[in-house]
Amino acid sequence: MEELGLVGQLAVVLAAALAGGLLARALRLPTLLGYLAAGLLIGPYTPGFVTDIQQVQDMADLGVALLMFSLGAQLSFRELAGVRDVALFGGLLQVAGSTALGMLVGWGLGLDARASFLLGAATAISSSSVALRLLEQRGEVGSLHGRVAVGLSLVQDLSLVPVIVIIPALAGQGENTAFALLLATGKAAGLLVAIYLLGTRVLPWLFRRVAATRSRELFLLTVVGLALGTAAVSFLLGLSLAFGAFLAGLLVSESEYTQETLTEVLPLREVFAVIFFVAVGMLIDPMVFREMPGTVLAIAAVAILGKLLMVTALALAFGYMLGTALRAGLALAQMAEFSFVLASLGLEAGLLTEEVNSALLGAVLLSIGAAPFLVGAAPGLLGTLQRLPLLGNLTRERVEVHIPAGTEMVNHVVICGLGEAGRELVSALMRRGFRFLVIEQDPAAIQWLRRLGVPYIYGDATSSQVLERAAVGQARVVAVTLPDVYAAETVVANARRLAPRADIIARGGGPESHQLLRRLGANEVVHPEFEAGLELVRHTLHRLGLSTLEIQALLQRRRRDYTAAEQ
Repeated sequence: MEELGLVGQLAVVLAAALAGGLLARALRLPTLLGYLAAGLLIGPYTPGFVTDIQQVQDMADLGVALLMFSLGAQLSFRELAGVRDVALFGGLLQVAGSTALGMLVGWGLGLDARASFLLGAATAISSSSVALRLLEQRGEVGSLHGRVAVGLSLVQDLSLVPVIVIIPALAGQGENTAFALLLATGKAAGLLVAIYLLGTRVLPWLFRRVAATRSRELFLLTVVGLALGTAAVSFLLGLSLAFGAFLAGLLVSESEYTQETLTEVLPLREVFAVIFFVAVGMLIDPMVFREMPGTVLAIAAVAILGKLLMVTALALAFGYMLGTALRAGLALAQMAEFSFVLASLGLEAGLLTEEVNSALLGAVLLSIGAAPFLVGAAPGLLGTLQRLPLLGNLTRERVEVHIPAGTEMVNHVVICGLGEAGRELVSALMRRGFRFLVIEQDPAAIQWLRRLGVPYIYGDATSSQVLERAAVGQARVVAVTLPDVYAAETVVANARRLAPRADIIARGGGPESHQLLRRLGANEVVHPEFEAGLELVRHTLHRLGLSTLEIQALLQRRRRDYTAAEQ
């Protein structure tokens, strides 16, 4: 369909992507699956309308560059602080272990060492966007297992960079490969130095001058020019476009214009990233599922099961409880959109054949399609493991009770979860000398409680046995501060059953969650977004001259009306 021209091809691709994305959302699947399916339908391997794959691939290169640029710009080492040990050390071990498993599968399929390494690297990384979207839909991004999953995915994303750097070198033959690797490393180091000098000497001055013009289009041109220019220099040095774009993103991440840059470039990135995923779908031959089912299933199995077992085992080894470890493993038990990047780069470099590339892309499709079902299966899977005769004792959550001798837990406060809200409550109760106990399963939070000498239980607050150990039946107040909506609902239901007379206050996660928490037995539900809005109202009205009494009366009336409307 070359007669359509570039604009016509782009229109067809976007229309197909829109239809696929809408269908995926209607089926409650990741939109990424819809984009891949759209590419499959308009690709050369299915009957009907066929677009010019070369034109689409050329546009998709821009999507790869913008994806890697935004990854570098969004990279935040601060996010690793709370889970840095399991993220950094566990993440590196997981990537190495998954890569090794993938290489074994590659050798079993008859691939050489270089192709096997690339296959292993593609199976080692998970889709941050899919994992975050699934956790967000369940209200679990801020949960402990959500933070562990995010930390591990950041390390996985970082591990992608050295692989991208050495792909051109791996394409060398025989005894020249080692020299090519050293040359690629030297070029990458030289580019890093040049980028650092550019970022510290030139880029801040350029951004200030462009920002002073207050022109959005000039700022966007500067950002896109930086991303594509650095990517082009990287390509000219024999490295990849993706590596150069990632370095440009890292430059921006350390500047004061990070948020403004992401605001301007993300819409453009989303459009061209969609084109990239459609282009990948066009490369998938549906016949691979019939002609090479064993290969597709073997790659998908090592990605899903291997990563699930590895992440779960490593999280357990770093002191996390089984529920947290298993949920983090399930959230990351899929392959990534960046696996497509590695596959396309490997195909271009001649490391992967068309058949292996199609099998790899088919495995990615299977793993991402299974992701929503795996995340939703966590509670049932955990319960099944704990009921098994042989595994029951091994998988049963351990509970450690630390209550100072002579401390009587009667008319006390039970705090379930120690996030920011829980820490504030602990500090307030300590200052006033009230009796309280904290239930927490984050090893870092437990260390903080131990240093303060606070009574605590290291366990899962959703467990009735743990609540009984906390003497919740004799408690005066139960405060549920967990950001995980599903966990909060379970805690409220169990606490109300065990403590009919206790006052239960819980953190909500949205209108539906607020109503359900009240039906389950919560006396009071805190609405984080609503309370933030009231604080903005209080500050604004105070600056406009209203008295403190007037503001308090207005806020109380608004809270009363809001609560009445929910009931």
